[in-house]
Amino acid sequence: MDLNLEIFSPVHQIKNQLFDEKGLEVSLKRDDLIHPIISGNKWRKLKYVLQRAQTENKNHLVTFGGAYSNHLLATAAAAAKFGFKSTGIVRGEEVTNDTLFLCRLHGMQLIFVDREAYRNKPELFVQYFGADPTSFFIDEGGASREGAKGCSELIDELTETYDHIFCACGTGTTAAGIINGIQKNELPTQFNAVPVLKNGEFLKEEINQFLSGPVDYNLHTAYHFGGYGKTDDRLISFIKQFVAETGILIEPVYTGKMLYAIYDLAAKDYFKPGSRILAIHSGGIWGLLGMKDKFQL
Repeated sequence: MDLNLEIFSPVHQIKNQLFDEKGLEVSLKRDDLIHPIISGNKWRKLKYVLQRAQTENKNHLVTFGGAYSNHLLATAAAAAKFGFKSTGIVRGEEVTNDTLFLCRLHGMQLIFVDREAYRNKPELFVQYFGADPTSFFIDEGGASREGAKGCSELIDELTETYDHIFCACGTGTTAAGIINGIQKNELPTQFNAVPVLKNGEFLKEEINQFLSGPVDYNLHTAYHFGGYGKTDDRLISFIKQFVAETGILIEPVYTGKMLYAIYDLAAKDYFKPGSRILAIHSGGIWGLLGMKDKFQL
């Protein structure tokens, strides 16, 4: 079982009249193209986690997420691809939807638990699988030092230097990894995290725990649109226009909010003219399946 796979995703420039007027060069690193399901930061976060599971002779991946979790789906697909069993512990009452259908199709067993019990994931793991020596705990969203290490490699792939790098932020693992990569490569790049949750200031602590050393970075907390998985007409209209103009699919949970932030900050003259900006497309396009009714197409 070879988990030592090379990852490559292209960088595409986004042409837009706003950016031309402001003298900005904005590009998108297309991590959504890494794999059709294990895409974006999902594969980067799982890469070294799965290697550790293999080293420890564990063949049963146990992880956590909500009913529309891209992480659950990515773990199910990765397990099927690399010969693991998988179980997803799902927050909330038992439901059926497109995401969970795809999880089951990839062989993932699902256990639904109430929201209170879900708060203590290590305890749930012990409760259900403590007696199984083959089971391997993966935290929600793949949050871990191994996950940050995988995400740091994104910076090694860049052939250009940017003034700003932007990334959506849910658990802080991807952000920490990218910051570590910037530091390792000694780049003069300012990192910008866009929390997708309400009151996202707490993510500073989540990010800092995985950093290789102290560093300054920006946290843009005004673009959550009501909280995790929440949206409004402004964001939906932006996504519809972006996809129609670029042919690049984005979703409202992560990448849509991050790109909206860049466009809004550009309109408000946040960036110096001549700035080169790289946005990270973190995949998760299957999240669109749970929000189809928002688009009214």
